[in-house]
Amino acid sequence: MRWKRHDKSEGYVQHGFFSRLGVKIFIYFASVLSLFAVLIGVIYMNLYEKNTMETYRTDLEEQAERISSQMLTFQINEDKNGFKAYKEALASIENSDNKDIWIISNKDGNHPLASEFTNVDISKTELTDEIWEVLQDAFGGENASNQGYDSIYECSVVRVAVPVYDAKGYISGAVMIISLVQSQRKIIRASESMIFVSLFAGLLVALVISILFARQLARPVNNMKDVAMKLAEGDYQTKTEVKMAGEIGDLASSLDVLSVRLAKNEQERINMEKMRMDFFANVSHELRTPITVMRGYTESLVDGVVTGEEKRQKYYQRMLLECQSMQRLVGDLLLLSKMQNPDFQLEKEPVSLVQIMEDLMRSGSQLAAKKNLAIDFIQDGQEQYQDTEDYLMMGDYDRLRQMFLVILDNAVKFSNEGGTITITLDHSEEKLFVSIRDEGIGISEEELPYIFEKFYKSKLRQNAKGSGLGLMIAREIAEKHGGEITVESEQNKGTTFYFSFDKIDPKVL
Repeated sequence: MRWKRHDKSEGYVQHGFFSRLGVKIFIYFASVLSLFAVLIGVIYMNLYEKNTMETYRTDLEEQAERISSQMLTFQINEDKNGFKAYKEALASIENSDNKDIWIISNKDGNHPLASEFTNVDISKTELTDEIWEVLQDAFGGENASNQGYDSIYECSVVRVAVPVYDAKGYISGAVMIISLVQSQRKIIRASESMIFVSLFAGLLVALVISILFARQLARPVNNMKDVAMKLAEGDYQTKTEVKMAGEIGDLASSLDVLSVRLAKNEQERINMEKMRMDFFANVSHELRTPITVMRGYTESLVDGVVTGEEKRQKYYQRMLLECQSMQRLVGDLLLLSKMQNPDFQLEKEPVSLVQIMEDLMRSGSQLAAKKNLAIDFIQDGQEQYQDTEDYLMMGDYDRLRQMFLVILDNAVKFSNEGGTITITLDHSEEKLFVSIRDEGIGISEEELPYIFEKFYKSKLRQNAKGSGLGLMIAREIAEKHGGEITVESEQNKGTTFYFSFDKIDPKVL
């Protein structure tokens, strides 16, 4: 037997041929089947031999009874000539069947059988104890038999004796048949040989079936072992392809589920790594310019290039604005990174969009006042708040407020002085709808498909201080709430953002 290496570094041991599952299953089945065949063979052969000899003994007993019945006829008719011919026929049977047929007189009985109707005088014949035993039973009125080695015949014999009655019902004698069992032994041995051959053939067939069964059982296990090794090597796309009922099928299904989950986890890990790399790349890219500006301002102040208190204050003010811009950028990047994490879960609770809109109006009024903008609110076609249960949804209040505030801030930023911003709130049986419309400069048709992309900023002066992350953050928040955000815009006529969310029934809360 050849043994393969033991690679401890991989934690996997490859064993020899006899350690393989299919071989073990075959050995187990072969051992059980062989033991079963031997036991069945021994038991069946013993039963067959016993039943064969019992049948033969019964046949001899019936033959003895027929002779006994015939002897009764001869006694009643005192047919000595007939008995003489009958005795010759019995002698012929003895020679052909390899047996002795004795007709014996019961000399101790009340009416012994006449010597003319006997063919053996036991007083002149050497008898063994076994012969005397069956004769005594027959003289006592019972059919008797025994079997075993006989010292006179020097072989195994079957002895059968039955009583012979006279016309008055007295036991006048006995008929005893002593048969050599050699011929029966030959028949039994021939039959046992056939049984042995049949058992051997059946065992061979069973072993072949065992091999097929062992291979059938070991194949899916080997497939699962190969799949497990591939999973350990990082191949998460592999499958067992095992379709079976029972525990093996369940184990294969579990491995397939594991491979799917590992593939999903690996993809999430790749995405997380990509997000991490993107985050650092974006931060380094976006911070390069403000840091360069900050360095320039600082070097000018340190080198004394900037003179005069008023000029230095302007430099300080610019440095403060750059720091605030960097703070907003880092905050937006961190928030966006958190929102894009698959494991990030919002803490949702029933919230009212009407309350969010009221809060949004208060915050938006301060933004709009700088440009003398009017903010109109329309709910169900009316310019008034109606805080009803028709506007409940599951969500995070602060995140929803932040999302709408991003859109409102853009609406203020890109609106013309003295314009109007309209916030509309409506609902259907299953959905809630929000729209925020401005009358500003709008978005060009070329830029419209890209406004939700990371770090995308228009070249308009109004967007000079933006991070390019606001709309992307707004979209992430909407999607985390299972909602949708869309936009329609036309240059110099304004822009409208539309939101839709699933409505909840207050009765189920």
